[in-house]
Amino acid sequence: MTTKMVNAIQDGYADDFAWCYGCGRLNEDGHHFRTGWDGEKTVTYYEPSEKHTAIPGFVYGGVIASLVDCHGTGSCALALHRKNGHEPGDGAEVPRFVTASLNVNYLKPTPQGIVLKAVGTVEEIHPKKWKVNVEVFAGDVLCVSGEVVGVVMPSTFITK
Repeated sequence: MTTKMVNAIQDGYADDFAWCYGCGRLNEDGHHFRTGWDGEKTVTYYEPSEKHTAIPGFVYGGVIASLVDCHGTGSCALALHRKNGHEPGDGAEVPRFVTASLNVNYLKPTPQGIVLKAVGTVEEIHPKKWKVNVEVFAGDVLCVSGEVVGVVMPSTFITK
């Protein structure tokens, strides 16, 4: 299984907005989630470290929620970028989304020591609002389902 996303949408986030603990490439302490296309679905691969333990052998739910959240907003950015006629890595400005709502359903305990795969299905619900249904797999086992509603980052988030 491929576990490295080559053309991740997060690579195109402007430096001012690339600091998210989950997906910010400039946050050296963060998770560095990377989201890209797999056909018409979006995908993020991530292997939690041992420090992300809930109980021995299982992943802490908070890191999984962070994966669902960042995968969702990254998927929104991918979808709008594609709608605008672009793909990751083409040099065009990438839209940045923030989370309007996050719903995470833990279906099975998520084992450690395995690469997790978040898969997203994106639906436009408004020109500036997108919904992503996310499933997180450990191998072939569906461990988590979730839903993220993302909105285009408002200009009030710009601090300069």
